[in-house]
Amino acid sequence: MDSLTLLSIIITIAVYIGASKLAKRFPSPFTTPILTATIAIIAILSLLHINYNEYTVAKDWMTFLLGPATVALAVPMYNNQKIIKERLKPAVFGLVSGTIATITSAVWLSKLLGLSDTIQATSAVKAVTTPVAIEAAALIGGNPPLAAAFVITAGIFGAVLGPILLTLMKITDPFSRGIGIGTVSHGIGTSQIMTEGPVQGAVSSMAMGFAAIITSILLPWLYPFIQF
Repeated sequence: MDSLTLLSIIITIAVYIGASKLAKRFPSPFTTPILTATIAIIAILSLLHINYNEYTVAKDWMTFLLGPATVALAVPMYNNQKIIKERLKPAVFGLVSGTIATITSAVWLSKLLGLSDTIQATSAVKAVTTPVAIEAAALIGGNPPLAAAFVITAGIFGAVLGPILLTLMKITDPFSRGIGIGTVSHGIGTSQIMTEGPVQGAVSSMAMGFAAIITSILLPWLYPFIQF
Protein backbone atom coordinates (compact mmCIF):
# COMPACT_ATOMS: atom_id res chain seq x y z
CA MET A 1 0.00 0.00 0.00
CA ASP A 2 1.56 3.35 -1.06
CA SER A 3 1.42 6.58 0.95
CA LEU A 4 -1.33 8.15 -1.20
CA THR A 5 -3.61 5.15 -0.69
CA LEU A 6 -2.97 5.18 3.05
CA LEU A 7 -3.66 8.92 3.19
CA SER A 8 -6.92 8.48 1.28
CA ILE A 9 -8.10 5.75 3.66
CA ILE A 10 -7.21 7.85 6.71
CA ILE A 11 -9.06 10.85 5.27
CA THR A 12 -12.14 8.77 4.52
CA ILE A 13 -12.28 7.17 7.98
CA ALA A 14 -11.62 10.48 9.76
CA VAL A 15 -14.28 12.30 7.77
CA TYR A 16 -16.86 9.58 8.38
CA ILE A 17 -16.16 9.59 12.13
CA GLY A 18 -16.62 13.36 12.12
CA ALA A 19 -19.82 13.07 10.10
CA SER A 20 -21.18 10.46 12.53
CA LYS A 21 -20.48 12.76 15.49
CA LEU A 22 -22.16 15.63 13.65
CA ALA A 23 -25.25 13.47 13.04
CA LYS A 24 -25.45 12.56 16.74
CA ARG A 25 -25.12 16.16 17.84
CA PHE A 26 -27.51 17.56 15.23
CA PRO A 27 -29.82 14.65 14.32
CA SER A 28 -31.53 15.31 11.02
CA PRO A 29 -31.97 13.52 7.68
CA PHE A 30 -29.74 16.24 6.23
CA THR A 31 -26.88 15.34 8.57
CA THR A 32 -26.92 11.70 7.51
CA PRO A 33 -23.24 10.64 7.65
CA ILE A 34 -23.22 9.21 4.14
CA LEU A 35 -24.37 12.59 2.76
CA THR A 36 -22.15 14.92 4.76
CA ALA A 37 -19.15 12.58 4.53
CA THR A 38 -19.49 12.26 0.75
CA ILE A 39 -19.60 16.03 0.28
CA ALA A 40 -16.65 16.58 2.63
CA ILE A 41 -14.49 13.86 1.05
CA ILE A 42 -15.09 15.19 -2.47
CA ALA A 43 -14.14 18.68 -1.30
CA ILE A 44 -10.98 17.47 0.47
CA LEU A 45 -9.82 15.30 -2.44
CA SER A 46 -10.38 18.22 -4.81
CA LEU A 47 -8.32 20.55 -2.62
CA LEU A 48 -5.53 17.96 -2.41
CA HIS A 49 -5.74 17.33 -6.19
CA ILE A 50 -6.34 13.61 -5.69
CA ASN A 51 -8.27 12.38 -8.71
CA TYR A 52 -10.74 9.52 -8.80
CA ASN A 53 -8.31 7.03 -10.35
CA GLU A 54 -5.82 7.67 -7.56
CA TYR A 55 -8.55 7.32 -4.94
CA THR A 56 -9.86 4.09 -6.50
CA VAL A 57 -7.12 1.96 -4.90
CA ALA A 58 -8.14 3.16 -1.42
CA LYS A 59 -11.77 2.67 -2.31
CA ASP A 60 -11.15 -0.93 -3.30
CA TRP A 61 -9.49 -1.64 0.06
CA MET A 62 -12.46 -0.19 1.93
CA THR A 63 -15.22 -1.71 -0.18
CA PHE A 64 -13.71 -5.14 0.45
CA LEU A 65 -15.23 -4.77 3.92
CA LEU A 66 -18.72 -4.42 2.42
CA GLY A 67 -19.00 -8.22 2.42
CA PRO A 68 -18.65 -8.66 6.19
CA ALA A 69 -20.74 -5.54 6.77
CA THR A 70 -23.57 -6.93 4.63
CA VAL A 71 -23.45 -10.27 6.43
CA ALA A 72 -23.70 -8.37 9.73
CA LEU A 73 -27.15 -7.14 8.64
CA ALA A 74 -28.37 -10.67 9.34
CA VAL A 75 -28.08 -10.01 13.08
CA PRO A 76 -31.04 -7.58 13.39
CA MET A 77 -33.01 -9.81 11.00
CA TYR A 78 -32.44 -12.80 13.26
CA ASN A 79 -33.34 -10.83 16.38
CA ASN A 80 -36.63 -9.71 14.79
CA GLN A 81 -37.45 -12.87 12.86
CA LYS A 82 -40.80 -13.31 14.62
CA ILE A 83 -42.37 -10.12 13.28
CA ILE A 84 -40.85 -10.75 9.84
CA LYS A 85 -42.40 -14.22 9.68
CA GLU A 86 -45.77 -12.91 10.86
CA ARG A 87 -45.95 -10.33 8.08
CA LEU A 88 -43.98 -12.12 5.39
CA LYS A 89 -46.84 -12.64 2.89
CA PRO A 90 -47.92 -9.00 2.63
CA ALA A 91 -44.23 -8.03 2.70
CA VAL A 92 -43.47 -10.18 -0.34
CA PHE A 93 -46.41 -8.65 -2.22
CA GLY A 94 -45.18 -5.18 -1.33
CA LEU A 95 -41.62 -6.02 -2.33
CA VAL A 96 -42.59 -7.41 -5.74
CA SER A 97 -44.98 -4.57 -6.58
CA GLY A 98 -42.57 -1.96 -5.21
CA THR A 99 -39.64 -3.32 -7.18
CA ILE A 100 -41.64 -3.44 -10.41
CA ALA A 101 -42.93 0.10 -9.81
CA THR A 102 -39.40 1.36 -9.15
CA ILE A 103 -38.01 -0.17 -12.34
CA THR A 104 -40.93 0.94 -14.50
CA SER A 105 -41.09 4.51 -13.19
CA ALA A 106 -37.33 4.99 -13.64
CA VAL A 107 -37.37 3.78 -17.24
CA TRP A 108 -40.49 5.72 -18.20
CA LEU A 109 -39.20 8.93 -16.61
CA SER A 110 -35.90 8.57 -18.46
CA LYS A 111 -37.79 8.02 -21.70
CA LEU A 112 -40.05 11.03 -21.00
CA LEU A 113 -36.96 13.20 -20.54
CA GLY A 114 -35.59 12.00 -23.87
CA LEU A 115 -32.56 10.26 -22.39
CA SER A 116 -30.65 7.61 -24.33
CA ASP A 117 -31.48 3.91 -24.31
CA THR A 118 -28.31 3.26 -22.32
CA ILE A 119 -29.35 5.64 -19.54
CA GLN A 120 -32.88 4.21 -19.55
CA ALA A 121 -31.49 0.72 -19.03
CA THR A 122 -29.06 1.93 -16.39
CA SER A 123 -31.72 3.79 -14.42
CA ALA A 124 -33.75 0.59 -14.11
CA VAL A 125 -31.30 -0.81 -11.57
CA LYS A 126 -30.80 2.29 -9.39
CA ALA A 127 -32.72 0.87 -6.42
CA VAL A 128 -30.67 -2.29 -5.80
CA THR A 129 -27.31 -2.80 -4.16
CA THR A 130 -24.25 -1.96 -6.30
CA PRO A 131 -22.90 -5.47 -7.12
CA VAL A 132 -26.33 -6.58 -8.37
CA ALA A 133 -26.92 -3.30 -10.22
CA ILE A 134 -23.65 -3.57 -12.13
CA GLU A 135 -24.38 -7.10 -13.37
CA ALA A 136 -28.08 -6.43 -14.06
CA ALA A 137 -27.32 -3.26 -16.02
CA ALA A 138 -24.93 -5.15 -18.29
CA LEU A 139 -27.63 -7.74 -19.04
CA ILE A 140 -30.05 -5.18 -20.47
CA GLY A 141 -27.58 -2.89 -22.24
CA GLY A 142 -26.90 -0.43 -19.44
CA ASN A 143 -23.62 1.13 -18.36
CA PRO A 144 -22.19 -0.63 -15.26
CA PRO A 145 -20.03 2.27 -13.96
CA LEU A 146 -22.94 4.67 -14.41
CA ALA A 147 -25.19 2.16 -12.67
CA ALA A 148 -22.94 2.32 -9.60
CA ALA A 149 -23.23 6.12 -9.61
CA PHE A 150 -27.04 5.91 -9.92
CA VAL A 151 -27.22 3.43 -7.05
CA ILE A 152 -25.19 5.65 -4.72
CA THR A 153 -27.22 8.73 -5.68
CA ALA A 154 -30.52 6.91 -5.16
CA GLY A 155 -29.30 5.59 -1.82
CA ILE A 156 -28.29 9.03 -0.57
CA PHE A 157 -31.55 10.65 -1.65
CA GLY A 158 -33.48 7.75 -0.12
CA ALA A 159 -31.62 8.02 3.17
CA VAL A 160 -32.13 11.79 3.35
CA LEU A 161 -35.64 12.21 1.97
CA GLY A 162 -37.17 8.76 2.47
CA PRO A 163 -37.97 9.08 6.19
CA ILE A 164 -39.33 12.60 5.62
CA LEU A 165 -41.65 11.45 2.82
CA LEU A 166 -42.87 8.47 4.85
CA THR A 167 -43.67 10.78 7.76
CA LEU A 168 -45.47 13.24 5.47
CA MET A 169 -47.53 10.33 4.16
CA LYS A 170 -48.33 9.45 7.82
CA ILE A 171 -46.63 6.05 7.51
CA THR A 172 -45.50 5.47 11.09
CA ASP A 173 -45.58 1.67 11.35
CA PRO A 174 -41.95 0.50 11.89
CA PHE A 175 -42.36 -2.52 9.60
CA SER A 176 -43.80 -0.43 6.76
CA ARG A 177 -41.11 2.23 7.09
CA GLY A 178 -38.38 -0.40 7.00
CA ILE A 179 -39.71 -2.20 3.95
CA GLY A 180 -40.24 1.06 2.07
CA ILE A 181 -36.69 2.28 2.59
CA GLY A 182 -35.04 -1.10 2.02
CA THR A 183 -36.87 -1.66 -1.27
CA VAL A 184 -35.69 1.55 -2.92
CA SER A 185 -32.59 2.71 -1.02
CA HIS A 186 -30.61 -0.52 -0.38
CA GLY A 187 -27.71 -0.38 2.11
CA ILE A 188 -27.36 3.39 2.36
CA GLY A 189 -31.02 3.84 3.23
CA THR A 190 -30.90 0.85 5.56
CA SER A 191 -28.05 2.36 7.55
CA GLN A 192 -30.14 5.49 8.08
CA ILE A 193 -33.46 3.82 8.93
CA MET A 194 -31.63 1.65 11.49
CA THR A 195 -31.28 4.78 13.63
CA GLU A 196 -35.07 4.77 14.08
CA GLY A 197 -35.21 1.34 15.67
CA PRO A 198 -34.29 -2.36 15.40
CA VAL A 199 -37.48 -3.38 13.60
CA GLN A 200 -37.01 -0.78 10.88
CA GLY A 201 -33.42 -1.87 10.42
CA ALA A 202 -34.22 -5.58 10.33
CA VAL A 203 -37.06 -5.20 7.84
CA SER A 204 -35.06 -2.83 5.65
CA SER A 205 -32.20 -5.35 5.56
CA MET A 206 -34.61 -8.06 4.47
CA ALA A 207 -36.21 -5.80 1.86
CA MET A 208 -32.84 -4.85 0.43
CA GLY A 209 -31.90 -8.49 -0.10
CA PHE A 210 -35.27 -9.50 -1.53
CA ALA A 211 -35.36 -6.49 -3.87
CA ALA A 212 -31.97 -7.50 -5.28
CA ILE A 213 -33.17 -11.06 -5.87
CA ILE A 214 -36.46 -9.95 -7.44
CA THR A 215 -34.68 -7.47 -9.71
CA SER A 216 -32.19 -10.09 -10.85
CA ILE A 217 -35.00 -12.48 -11.77
CA LEU A 218 -37.57 -10.10 -13.25
CA LEU A 219 -35.52 -7.39 -14.94
CA PRO A 220 -34.36 -9.32 -18.06
CA TRP A 221 -37.99 -10.32 -18.72
CA LEU A 222 -39.66 -7.08 -17.65
CA TYR A 223 -37.42 -4.54 -19.36
CA PRO A 224 -38.37 -5.39 -22.99
CA PHE A 225 -42.08 -5.04 -22.11
CA ILE A 226 -41.74 -1.54 -20.62
CA GLN A 227 -39.70 -0.34 -23.59
CA PHE A 228 -42.67 0.81 -25.68
